[in-house]
Amino acid sequence: MYAGFVKRLLDIAASIVLIVLLSPVMLAIWLAVRLVLGAPALFYDERAGLHGRPFQIAKFRSMSSATDSAGQLLPDADRLGPFGKLLRRTSLDELPQLFSVLIGDMSLVGPRPLPMRYVER
Repeated sequence: MYAGFVKRLLDIAASIVLIVLLSPVMLAIWLAVRLVLGAPALFYDERAGLHGRPFQIAKFRSMSSATDSAGQLLPDADRLGPFGKLLRRTSLDELPQLFSVLIGDMSLVGPRPLPMRYVER
């Protein structure tokens, strides 16, 4: 009963409270990302949910879209600036994941959803 109902109920309640309380912070981060890195402010990645089912996870962008002369994205280390490092170090880039908790794609307590490329391993 805990895993099926109570845990889900706690996830919904906690995510709603956190989204409401942290919405001013999320709005400020969204604006800062737009100003520093440009549009879009959110980064979406496909992750493996329960039983390997894929879902889209949202995070605030922490890397620029800088490219080389051939139009290829620069390596991650070259695109991650001081602002992005701050977002990652403080885990503020992960606040949009509260919406994934609310809709049931992930839980507040449990394993971190892995990128799909790791599911086979």
